[in-house]
Amino acid sequence: MMRYDWKIEKENGLMLLIDKPKDYSSAKIVNIVKKRLNVKKAGHSGTLDPRATGLLIVCTDKMTKSLNELLDCGKEYEGVMIIGEITGSFDGETEVTKKLPIDNITNEMIYNTAKEFMGEIEQLPPMYSAVKYKGKPLYKYARKNQLVERITRKVLINKFEINKINLPEVHFTVGCSKGTYIRTLANDFGEKLGVGAYLKELRRLKIGDYDVRNSVTLEDFLLINPRIVNN
Repeated sequence: MMRYDWKIEKENGLMLLIDKPKDYSSAKIVNIVKKRLNVKKAGHSGTLDPRATGLLIVCTDKMTKSLNELLDCGKEYEGVMIIGEITGSFDGETEVTKKLPIDNITNEMIYNTAKEFMGEIEQLPPMYSAVKYKGKPLYKYARKNQLVERITRKVLINKFEINKINLPEVHFTVGCSKGTYIRTLANDFGEKLGVGAYLKELRRLKIGDYDVRNSVTLEDFLLINPRIVNN
């Protein structure tokens, strides 16, 4: 019988490692799993933005008890920032609102700026996020051009590696604690450089010890016979 590294059986439930494609919400992936496997209860290990790709862990039935533990795990991402441009959402979801010249930006400046974010830092959640204010997610206020009060939170950056620089693109890998917004990190990175930046691409590589390399694509998951998954 074929062995599925992306499927973990325990406590009368399943833990599935899904490679989320772009333009799918995390909630939509959960609903697809529920319908495909005909289960009533399922949840995911932490929201991954619709525009992002990568590891999403979906638990079913009694395995959903593991979700709180997974939510507390550290995460690892790889992404691409665009230097010298600013958007309201800190990523490509909204239009560029400001452009600044980057002729003075050197590779050394970029490497040194990454070092400044290492360790415990404070982040202000972006307006385009699911953080709630008076019972409503912030993105609903943002889409009405309403700015509301937000509280900074402490997060831990334990890895910030610059993989490639091809201005205006900067490719990077980040290891961080739960609750870290990589979009905010990109925006703050641009502010420190003095020219702005936004997150163009994002892919989640790891959640704790679980790696996207052991995951199944959504396309392949849908091709698998549900009886095989549930046996």
